[in-house]
Amino acid sequence: MTERLKIEHLYKVFTDKPEKALAMLKAGKSKSEVQETLGHVVGLDDVSLSVPSGAMYMIMGLSGSGKSTLARCINRLNEPSAGKILLDDQDICTLDEAGLRDVRRNRISMVFQHFALLPNRRVIENVEFGLKLRGMSAAERRKRAEEVLNVVGLARWGYHMPHELSGGMRQRVGLARALATDADVLIMDEAFSALDPLIRTEMQDELLRLQRTLNKTILFITHDFQEALKLGTRIAIMSEGKLVREGTPQSIVLEPGSEYVAAFTREVDRGRLFDAGSVMTSLSAILRGPNGILMGDASGQPGPGFMLDADERILGTVTASEIEHARGGGAMPRPDTHFMCVPAATKLVDVAGSYQKDNNGGPIGVIDDTGRLIGRLEAGQILARIGAAGAMGARHV
Repeated sequence: MTERLKIEHLYKVFTDKPEKALAMLKAGKSKSEVQETLGHVVGLDDVSLSVPSGAMYMIMGLSGSGKSTLARCINRLNEPSAGKILLDDQDICTLDEAGLRDVRRNRISMVFQHFALLPNRRVIENVEFGLKLRGMSAAERRKRAEEVLNVVGLARWGYHMPHELSGGMRQRVGLARALATDADVLIMDEAFSALDPLIRTEMQDELLRLQRTLNKTILFITHDFQEALKLGTRIAIMSEGKLVREGTPQSIVLEPGSEYVAAFTREVDRGRLFDAGSVMTSLSAILRGPNGILMGDASGQPGPGFMLDADERILGTVTASEIEHARGGGAMPRPDTHFMCVPAATKLVDVAGSYQKDNNGGPIGVIDDTGRLIGRLEAGQILARIGAAGAMGARHV
């Protein structure tokens, strides 16, 4: 997957003369030590990360961690003190005013926490605003605004005033305004945190729906770990201006790497986070005979498996002893035809709900998008992943 946005060794010190503070930070001094010695506030301390094209990339942390400062540095609402911000290999930090204006109008759009709508302009005029700044003709921008309002479900509200809309609807207008410019990167800074819980959930679902259709590169700033898990393909966690953990949602829950990160993960519903594909034992063909194909543990470890016919359709399950007997030269076993299969993307909470009822407690087959058998699940694997406390390793995935 190509990198849309890459940040390299980014620093932000809130002062006109950051040189001494930068020297202290690069020598290993902390944010608090810099403030105590020089009186300067450090917003970012040597942050590096890569955002793949089409990713929903979450930046999270507690208040004061630097997450919003990072968002504002990316489009230079805050001027970085040092480092690089590469948008498709172009360093935003080196742009002059004209180049930066072009990036803000055409390549990076932003959705704010408090909507930032123009209160005296109709909804459709708010959506058109960025297109007007770009110099698009009135007819073209009106057509584009109508298209985007339809995408976010507000086609009927285009000629209303913002105060006539609910909070969730106003946030949709803000999202529509950002989408209208068709920018390469969409930055959402605590975009849903001001909404009521029910409306917030609806907006999260709406964003996921839009992302499936539009496949935008989205940098989403949040302090809510559950929101990060629900929306994110990757998560970066910040503390004291530093990036302290980065990875997939599943890898962060399994291996927080520090007590700070682990504190976010303790209340996570693992059954709804992990899917069958993340837990399964991979299977491969270990014996082929005239009556079928035996599928067992790809690593060669003993365990139950499945039998397929010559067309690789699943016939049923076989026990570990039956597999070993056949591998030793014995007859191919007769499979148990009472079995269950689930797609790899099935959440464990749904697998667990059907486990005993649908397969008599035997192994569950895991299939890919084409229906091909790729792995197996057993009760112990499901329970271990749902109930695991999470390791404290620091491996990034």
